[in-house]
Amino acid sequence: MARGRAIVALLAALAASCGARLPKLPSGPGELAADMAAAVAEAMSGCGKADRFTAEISVSGSVAGQRLRARLLGGFSGASARLEAVSPAGPPFFIFVANGRDATLVFPRDERVLPHGQSDDVLEAIAGVRLFPSELREMLIGCAMPGKWTAAFSVADNWRVGVGEHGSKIYLKRDSPDAPWHMSTLLYPGEGLQWSWRADYSDFHDGLPHSIHLVSADPKRFDLQVRLAQLEPGAPLDADAFRVRIPPSAQPITIDELRRSGPLGQKSDGR
Repeated sequence: MARGRAIVALLAALAASCGARLPKLPSGPGELAADMAAAVAEAMSGCGKADRFTAEISVSGSVAGQRLRARLLGGFSGASARLEAVSPAGPPFFIFVANGRDATLVFPRDERVLPHGQSDDVLEAIAGVRLFPSELREMLIGCAMPGKWTAAFSVADNWRVGVGEHGSKIYLKRDSPDAPWHMSTLLYPGEGLQWSWRADYSDFHDGLPHSIHLVSADPKRFDLQVRLAQLEPGAPLDADAFRVRIPPSAQPITIDELRRSGPLGQKSDGR
């Protein structure tokens, strides 16, 4: 169906892209790290100022075997998020607005809308990563701390490793003993002892990363390079930023239709 093809086109501009090599992480048992709490506090020192921020977000890579490239305008505040997939000309490809667990996704060009979906379900359907708005905000700026850490280790002078449940880990790194700690890698908890996905951070400015490599434990699910530009912590955002106007002529779609037509679908309706 043409509708399926249109939604696929709106979700992502398909482009050839090769996955980047994952950074090598330290191995070995290490020693118990008595200074882990201080290292985490230093690494997270920029998180408070970025409870609210705007940024241009470039995304490239693959989701469920589909190559994609997109440029997003993002705004985040607490548990709210707004993402617009902009095009070179004309209306955005889509507008995603979420407040807590409630999300609405509008396709202005296709005049279709998914109203009041579960926000983590909608985000997973369009991007592959299952997160709520506050979790997405924290992940993008290297401030995510999922679960409880059960042990902490130092590996050489410049690495600290926090170990949590369900395969979760954080790796903190500093360039020298006098340099500040920052988040290097996050392994997000999954099922059993297997982490679900990992985020590798680089290109830090004022304590916040501007480049993130996201890859799932099964790289066939997603492998994405994310780049933040014009990152503005503390940007003024009012409640209107997290509302979206739905065209009166917009036809509703369901989350199942979105999954079938989006990057995670096995095939589009248009085949």
